[in-house]
Amino acid sequence: MGFQAGDLVARYSYNCDILFRITAVKDGKAELIGEEVRLQADSPLSDLKKIDDQEREKRQKESKEKEENCYRLFRQECRLLKERNEYETTDSYSSSTPYFEMRGRVLHLDGDPSYLEKCTALYDRLGIPVYGVHLPEKEMPNQVASLLHMVRPDILVITGHDAYLPSRGEENDLKAYRHSKAFGQTVREARNIVPQLDDLVIFAGACQSYFEWLIKAGANFASAPNRVNIHALDPVYIAAKISLTPFMDQVSILQLIRNTITGEEGLGGLETKGVLRRGVPWKSEDSALNR
Repeated sequence: MGFQAGDLVARYSYNCDILFRITAVKDGKAELIGEEVRLQADSPLSDLKKIDDQEREKRQKESKEKEENCYRLFRQECRLLKERNEYETTDSYSSSTPYFEMRGRVLHLDGDPSYLEKCTALYDRLGIPVYGVHLPEKEMPNQVASLLHMVRPDILVITGHDAYLPSRGEENDLKAYRHSKAFGQTVREARNIVPQLDDLVIFAGACQSYFEWLIKAGANFASAPNRVNIHALDPVYIAAKISLTPFMDQVSILQLIRNTITGEEGLGGLETKGVLRRGVPWKSEDSALNR
C-alpha cells in the first residue's frame, strides 16, 4: 500500500490507538503528527495502517462528542462563575451601577497551523480575546520577546508538538524530548520580560513534554506530568479559565485540570490567580474592550 503526505494513518504496534497525519515520507519511514493529540512521531511504513473514510468518520465523531462534553462542562462552570461574580459585584456597587469586564488577553504560539485554527475557533466560541501565531517550535524562543511587546497579553500559551523518546535518555534528560527544550527556552525568554507569575500566566508544553523542566523554567501550567499525550484543545481550556477568573481569586488547580479533556495525568501547575477585571461605568462602546 502506498503512503504519501496527508494520509490519515495509525500504528499497528500501538494497537492503532492514535490517529496521525503523515507530513513526509522518506527512506521507508513516515513523519507523523497527531490528528487530535499534540504528538510528533515517526514510523516505518510497514507499521502503518491507512484509515478509510468510514473509520475516520467514526473516530472523528467520538472525538467530537468528547470535545463537546468538555465544552458543556466548561460553559456550566463559566455560568456559575459569572453568577458569583455578579453577586459579588452588586455588593461592591449599587444595583443601578452598570459595570463592564475586561477578560484576560491570550497570546497563543502554536507549532501546528491546523491546531492553531482549531484553538482560535474555540477561543472565539468561549469569548476569549486571543492573538494566535503559528511558529515552528524551535523558532519560538527567538520570537516571543517581540510578540510580548506587541501584544501585551495577560496569558501566554506555548504549544505545538512534542514527544518523549526513551531511546535518547531517561525522563529527566532534556535531550530525550523533541521540543521540550524549545518550549522551556521560550518560557525563560518570556520570564526575562515579565518575571512575576501572576503578571503573565504561562502554559507550556504538548504531548509527553518534560513537565518539571517547564515548571522550573517559569511556566504556571505545563504538560505532561506522566508523559502522556494531551488533547489539542487542552491549553485553550486552561487559558480560558484564567481569563474568566477575577484577578483577586485563586484558580483551583485540581478543578481546572479535571475539566480539561486529558485530565491530571497530562496537565499540572502552580497556584495562580485569575486575570479578569471589572470596571465602571459601563457604556455601549465598552464592549470593544474584550476584543
